[in-house]
Amino acid sequence: MHKILLIILFTVVCCKAPAQTAEKAAQQFLRTLDKELLAKTQFSWDDEERYNWHFVPRARKGLPLKEMNETQRTAAYALLKRCMSNNGYTKATAIVQLEYVLRALEGRGENDDYRDAGKYYFSVFGDPAAGKPWGWRVEGHHLSLNFSALENKWMTGSPMFMGSNPAIVPDGPKKGQQILKEEADLAFELLDSLNEQQLKEAVIAEKAPADIITSNKRKAWLQDPPGLGYAKLNPGEQRQLKMLIALYVDRYTKLMAEVMWKEMENAGWENVHFAWAGGRKWGIGHYYRIQGPTFVIEYDNTQNNANHVHTTFRDLKNDFGEDMLKEHYKSAHR
Repeated sequence: MHKILLIILFTVVCCKAPAQTAEKAAQQFLRTLDKELLAKTQFSWDDEERYNWHFVPRARKGLPLKEMNETQRTAAYALLKRCMSNNGYTKATAIVQLEYVLRALEGRGENDDYRDAGKYYFSVFGDPAAGKPWGWRVEGHHLSLNFSALENKWMTGSPMFMGSNPAIVPDGPKKGQQILKEEADLAFELLDSLNEQQLKEAVIAEKAPADIITSNKRKAWLQDPPGLGYAKLNPGEQRQLKMLIALYVDRYTKLMAEVMWKEMENAGWENVHFAWAGGRKWGIGHYYRIQGPTFVIEYDNTQNNANHVHTTFRDLKNDFGEDMLKEHYKSAHR
């Protein structure tokens, strides 16, 4: 855990290189597609589909993995790898493969179309070329990663959703697998370290909400964050909270994570709050939220007898790169 935090705290602030690399990876992916597949995959930057995101099984636009050949899938995953840390990439691909486990646990046949790891869709918005805004998304059940870039620099990697059902695989060849284990363990450790007075402020409800509160809203702003303020934590607990936040930020590339971390620091750690709802041990529905002026993190585990996790990271002012794009257009017309 300390290693994760140190990586984020001491890397050089720069987003130019990963955006340039991803731009080339996106171009290479698009070049593998014929005209018909390209029409499914690429949308204009201004298309409303860019904001049409969700994390449930449903009909989607874009090009699904099941319709790609091996070369195309390799290129698609290469693009994903350019935009994630090794840890983030591992979690994302494990979530896709978990569909097979869920299919078996639900007693569905091998040809079942509802739980299908091939139904994760890649979409590109705009033209990934220098000087133009562009973005891309990979999305399916329990995974939605949205990236936006401009002038070889990342504007945002938000909204980001990762979920896991089952949270802990109960049976079969992957018994015991827990993709989002650290996100749970570190939060429980922080909760257990709090004294009685701190718990009175941190625990905002005895029952956890049925799902993450921000859901798939286009804007995720939440006013007046409840919970325990950062300043009311002792130094060790403050480090624990930062390590918990770092787990989410560390899903991105090192350089993207550094920019997010710097924004959090500039906004002031004293403005960050940690809130908990529901059970205080595994097996009872529970929820937590970490919110600061620039971000909100949510974790919810209530469904399927509290063995079904949803997590999200949202950039409160810059989801889909909207605020940075407005500033760009404003500067261009001065």
